Amino acid sequence: MDNKFRLRPLAVLIASLVVSSAYAQDDAVKTDDISVFGQGQTRQVQNISKKDIEDAAPGTSPLKVLDKVPGVHFESSDTFGAYEWSTSISVRGFSANQLGYTLDDIPLGDLSYGNHNGLHISRAISSENLGRVQVSQGTGSIDTASTSNLGGTMQFYSTDPDEQFGVTASQMLGENSARRTYVRLDSGRLANGGKLYISAVDQNSDKWKGHGEQRNKQVNAKYVQFFGESKLSAFVNWSDRQEVDYQDLSKEMLGRLGYKWDNYYPDWNKAIQSSQNIWTSGETSVDDAYYAGSGIREDYLSGVTLDAKLSDNLRWKNTVYHHSNKGAGLWWTPYVLSPVSNTPSVRTTEYDIDRTGLLSSLTYTLGNHKLNGGLWYENDDFTQARRYYATTATDPRTPYEIPSGPFRTDWAFNYTEKTMQWYAQDTITVSPKLTVNAGFKSPKVDVTGTETTGADRPSGSITSKKSFLPQLSMVYKLDDSNELFAGVAQNMRAIYTQPFGTTRAGFAAIQGNLNPETSTTYEGGWRFQGNKLDGVVSLYHVDFKDRLLSIGSGAGIVGSPSVLANVGKVESNGMDLGLNWKFASSWSWFNSLSFNSTQYKDNYLDGVNVRNVSGKQVVGVPEQMFKTELAYDNGTWFARLGGDYTSKRYYTYSNDNSVDGRWLWNLGAGYRVKNVGFFKEVKAQVNINNLLNKEYFASMGTNGFSYSDPTGTGQTLQTGAPRQAFINVTGKF
Repeated sequence: MDNKFRLRPLAVLIASLVVSSAYAQDDAVKTDDISVFGQGQTRQVQNISKKDIEDAAPGTSPLKVLDKVPGVHFESSDTFGAYEWSTSISVRGFSANQLGYTLDDIPLGDLSYGNHNGLHISRAISSENLGRVQVSQGTGSIDTASTSNLGGTMQFYSTDPDEQFGVTASQMLGENSARRTYVRLDSGRLANGGKLYISAVDQNSDKWKGHGEQRNKQVNAKYVQFFGESKLSAFVNWSDRQEVDYQDLSKEMLGRLGYKWDNYYPDWNKAIQSSQNIWTSGETSVDDAYYAGSGIREDYLSGVTLDAKLSDNLRWKNTVYHHSNKGAGLWWTPYVLSPVSNTPSVRTTEYDIDRTGLLSSLTYTLGNHKLNGGLWYENDDFTQARRYYATTATDPRTPYEIPSGPFRTDWAFNYTEKTMQWYAQDTITVSPKLTVNAGFKSPKVDVTGTETTGADRPSGSITSKKSFLPQLSMVYKLDDSNELFAGVAQNMRAIYTQPFGTTRAGFAAIQGNLNPETSTTYEGGWRFQGNKLDGVVSLYHVDFKDRLLSIGSGAGIVGSPSVLANVGKVESNGMDLGLNWKFASSWSWFNSLSFNSTQYKDNYLDGVNVRNVSGKQVVGVPEQMFKTELAYDNGTWFARLGGDYTSKRYYTYSNDNSVDGRWLWNLGAGYRVKNVGFFKEVKAQVNINNLLNKEYFASMGTNGFSYSDPTGTGQTLQTGAPRQAFINVTGKF
């Protein structure tokens, strides 16, 4: 179905609500003040402000901005942190797809590259339209719409339209022909009391090595209307992105081919020669370079929320949302040659998402009790296919479009994913000093996969559910400046499409025998807040059970398939420290320090081989991190110098190979002035990423992790972007 017809019912609903609200009162829904380290919260949370996002180079993923938060580790091979194939984020030892993500409460899935039930935050909304981000490193909020958050959650919140009419326009220029144009129109208060904004982004930059472009276009629109102390909001966001990939490397390739080695694009003849084992630049294998790879995504995300005050003690909040996506990952493969021409074919993994959901919650205040309960329901139709498209000696096809006319399809699936999660909690003000939150959630996910094309591919159903996942947390106020917090929570990560990547026999062997991954998190700590000094010290312990991994089900020589299996436990222990010192009127110094030991606790059998991993550090997880940021802002001049230390990280389960620790430094500075001519404000800003031009391995596991790589030939690493500079000018009028 065409996307414009999918959006039409939502557009009609928005229009009718706008008309019906013509005589609404001009009162705002009140919100609580937000502190950096989450003072007053029963869980450990930290907030990133709009200013934190604005001070980064325009187009920077908010995930990269979150990297300074204690316990958060982010990597990407591009300077903006938006190139999705290489995006890697972990929190206290949990990887990206074991965390939860929402935008204005709407679920964004689990950040998987080929996401089946969501989308990357960089596509969900333009970074300029984000107001704040709340990170819960440990237990996560019980009402978060996620079935992947074994660990923490990241909740993104968009800005509302401005009260006054205005236009904001900015232009960024930088190295590698980088440019980003952003324009936003705010209506101000309309005659009916509502307000609206619409914005557009056009961004393009060359890759920092090799050839090809990273292209991104976005349109965001949001409408807000108040009814006394009730609030209606509605948005429609569109994103169109094409990314030409960087080649995955190994440590051995780095030494042999150099830091800036990449794919052949746009040299098609060289790619053809490589498929014929003819190499002239130091290659020794067809896997050293391909012609190109790319990721193509088009998304529509929309939602309507009514947060209604029904009485002095009762609020009812409802959100309906819809998300559609059409995307593909392209790879020019020398392993399947095109008919007739015998040139590398274009292999695609294609997918379509069509999901609709509802969030509903009631909050009732009764004496010293704040009772809250709700549900989340989502229906997701997801299709995925592996196809091949022919090329010719003179036409390799473009990496910026999904091809048509496949000559071969290996497999194709239709999935129906139904998610239902409900929760109940009570926040009890036991005394002026003690607040306790107690509750539970009950998730259930049913996935039905139907093979439409392919030999020996399974069809069937998988269910993940837990009837009772409790949470208990508290905060005790020692005095006006100091408080203690503690909590314990159980979480589950649902099983979705992973079990269908095997044979029918393999699927039959695991169906009914798989358990979803679960975790129990314990955390506690001390927060303090003063006129000049704010900080937090947090300790945590996590028991992670039923880890899932694709392993051999028997001896490969007899044709035993690889299957998804539970392979044991993981244990995490660690400490996070955060400190923000406002040592002068215009100066502040932020520091965070993290220690983490996340280890496998059980060996497992892979086919007929015992994998000795017990006691080994989990792949991709650094044991130490230190972040520091010195900031100056006197209202006119502003600057930030940030440093990031990450210790050694292993990329094999046996810990027999790793990448070295590294320091990275970033610098940003600018000047803003108000009321210049017809401008309300003009701001000029310069950002320099990787200030000292450090060469390092950034992302790891881009092609998965292996048990062992003693010779350093595992091709699953990506190098980080070198020093890059950008200038941006913004005008508001």
